[in-house]
Amino acid sequence: MARGKKRSKQSGPVRKWFFRILNTGLVVGLLGLIALVVAVFVVRSSLPGYEDLKSSPNGQMIRVLDVNGRELISMGPSYGQWLDYQDIPQVMIDAMVAVEDRRFESHLGVDPIGIARSLKVRMDRGYWAQGGSTITQQLARNIFLSNTRTFGRKGREMLIALAMESKFSKGQILELYLNKVYFGGGAYGIDAASRRFFAHSAAELDLAEAAIIAGLVKAPSRYSPTADAQAAVDRAAVVLTVMQDAGAITASQAAQAKPTSVELAPEPRQNSVRYFTDWALPQLDLLIDETVEPIEVWTTLDLDMQRAATRAIQANVPSGAQGALVAIDRDGAIRAMVGGTDYVTSNYNRATQAVRQPGSAWKIFVYMAALEAGYTPNDMVTDEPIKIGNWSPRNSGGRYAGDITLRTAFAYSKNTVAAAIGNDVGTSTVANMARRFGITTPVDTNPSMVLGTSDVHLIDMTRAFASINAKGVAITPFAINKVNTMNGRLLYQSKFDGSRVLVDPWVAAGITDLLQTAVNTGTGKAAQIGRPVAGKTGTTSSNKDGWFLGFSSGLTTGVWMGRDDAKAVGGLQGGRAPAAAFASFMKVAVANRKVEQFDTELVLPEWQLEPDEEDLFGAPEDGIYVDENGMPIETGQGLEYDMEGGQAPGDPPAMDQEWIDSVLGRSEPEETAPAAPPPDRPADQSPAPVSILPKTPKPAPAPGGQ
Repeated sequence: MARGKKRSKQSGPVRKWFFRILNTGLVVGLLGLIALVVAVFVVRSSLPGYEDLKSSPNGQMIRVLDVNGRELISMGPSYGQWLDYQDIPQVMIDAMVAVEDRRFESHLGVDPIGIARSLKVRMDRGYWAQGGSTITQQLARNIFLSNTRTFGRKGREMLIALAMESKFSKGQILELYLNKVYFGGGAYGIDAASRRFFAHSAAELDLAEAAIIAGLVKAPSRYSPTADAQAAVDRAAVVLTVMQDAGAITASQAAQAKPTSVELAPEPRQNSVRYFTDWALPQLDLLIDETVEPIEVWTTLDLDMQRAATRAIQANVPSGAQGALVAIDRDGAIRAMVGGTDYVTSNYNRATQAVRQPGSAWKIFVYMAALEAGYTPNDMVTDEPIKIGNWSPRNSGGRYAGDITLRTAFAYSKNTVAAAIGNDVGTSTVANMARRFGITTPVDTNPSMVLGTSDVHLIDMTRAFASINAKGVAITPFAINKVNTMNGRLLYQSKFDGSRVLVDPWVAAGITDLLQTAVNTGTGKAAQIGRPVAGKTGTTSSNKDGWFLGFSSGLTTGVWMGRDDAKAVGGLQGGRAPAAAFASFMKVAVANRKVEQFDTELVLPEWQLEPDEEDLFGAPEDGIYVDENGMPIETGQGLEYDMEGGQAPGDPPAMDQEWIDSVLGRSEPEETAPAAPPPDRPADQSPAPVSILPKTPKPAPAPGGQ
């Protein structure tokens, strides 16, 4: 009995302290629970609405496509098309839940079992090797928090996850998660990942593809198919096993899904295409206002032509030199752009940024100014030494051909003839012609400018040739056909404006005639491709720059080659490597286009047809002379005129006012006294003779050329 009383006395204080601690714990726990509930509801009230969360990506995705819809590059954080929960393939949902949060449907945003498992692994291994985050926690971290590993951040993550579970349904949380989580390769969301890795929408994902995407969340950089395709496939096999263990798929389905047979999308080309995209994409700021929603940019570039252009430049550029190429279609659409031999080693775009002297390619402006002033391709000029002020140009090779046609002078790029023409029409006229055709760089008006001493951009020169190809209609190069959102809403559509005419059609026909001859028989013979080509070579002093620009079947292409430091390149002439690169590219680029003959028929204006009218009146020395009032005062030797009656014997009645009145039945006009002579001339003095034969504004034979 004494022992029992003693034991009872000893156990009394222990029991007392136990219940005291228990009661205190219950009170603290209850207070903590109340505080947690209050905190959750406070956070819940501050959370954005569901629609706001859907429309708040962390940057704009820009998917850039070629003219046929092939992806060129994808820029920015890649958010694909938003998929509603009911549109997400069930295999994708099952794969993600199985591998990331098997108890997703049963927990309240935080999984105590998952946390306990993570702590046990931490104690066993001595480091954090397994996370306990639920899908809701990952979504909270992805939207609201950073990835810093601190207990403070983890606590906030749990609190936000609980608030989200109380505010949104499980389906909404999964929809947000699958459209926002990062999957590597710059892709956020399953649609962006599917397009990035498989080149199709996430709505079309099969089991094997879903397993690959679900396996990426654990370590996007390690398991990304673009980084390590084999690692991605191995990880997908693990996902399929987990799905089978979770009962999401059967063993038969797991066996039939073969990640190794999944066809991955080819890597977008990052070389010469970037010259074009770097130039084109900044133009979006002027075309659209959308800066948040993912967009697709449909460009004018033809990927097949771009590859042909890259090969043409790399295969023909001289050693140690650089090359550039621009191809413009008949409406101004740029089909190919190469800014150098290799974008990776140099992203400087020599097609749009570099300014170099065009050499004889500049002569198109000289000869168009001449044609507009009255010259014709068949006019005779003289290729001989010429001196203009202190400047004495000479031909390449120092030879002179004497009397030749304008067409021949252009075909063989006679410098002395170009100098004489420029001196005749005026270098300011030539400069204005160049500006009219799109030259944006400063143009000097020194006599030597006719030989191409003003610096120009390759794209500007190519634009000028494209406008000639368009029969004198202004062509403006452009790079973007249309822009739309990922769900198909049109933001921009290009339109061709062919209303601005730069020169009359007969001027364009004349210069096309000259350009075609330059390729057929002149300096541009290396540019022949088995169909009509019109073009012009250009070579600067000491072979520092070589050019060839021309067009065929509606496509205009300009090629430049030279060194970035402007040093001479041995053997570099426009009619060699640049012309060869032009031919190599154009044979591929126009292979499927209709063969087109050039319109070189000169339908001249009336003032240029006056020589034919002269034949009606006889030779110039037989001309009719009139006074300032238009009355004949002197005859030539070929025709005799009755000066009183105003007509030659035997001619039909003159169609004067009296004849017109008689035909129309008008009454005879009253006789009037002869008009008094002008006060500044005596009545008996004859007026100075003035020829009524129009003078053709053709230049005198030019004294030189190349």
